[in-house]
Amino acid sequence: MSRFFLAISCFLFISMIVRATDVKYCDNNEEYEVKVQRVDITPYPIARGEPATFTISANTDNVISKGKLVIEVSYFGWHIHSETHDLCDETKCPVAIGDFLVAHSQILPGYTPPGPYSLKMKMLDGHKKELTCIKFSFDIGFGSSVADI
Repeated sequence: MSRFFLAISCFLFISMIVRATDVKYCDNNEEYEVKVQRVDITPYPIARGEPATFTISANTDNVISKGKLVIEVSYFGWHIHSETHDLCDETKCPVAIGDFLVAHSQILPGYTPPGPYSLKMKMLDGHKKELTCIKFSFDIGFGSSVADI
């Protein structure tokens, strides 16, 4: 009985700190070269003033030697932030044919309002051709992280 309780407790703890979020393509009719399988967010919900990591699991049929990630963030539907990152700073380049991960970590300021956010990310190649475009939602928690307690 105690092993069962321990297993359930571990599962619940892990499910609270890592979340795979629902990902949608920006254009369902577009045949993107990069296919995104999932986005994992750790910790979840995101704690203000603490590091948060977004890990994107994707697949490509072509080698990608360089590119950019263009990110737009909205809060309650209002565009509030944009940023651009070099793809090779977020994953190993050149990206080989097959599965790959793109990971970005960031500390959100302590004054970041809690609540629901949506993120749109475009991946562009070195010639500014759109390789993929995804959208997903995430939450920023009301309180501080457990580490602050």
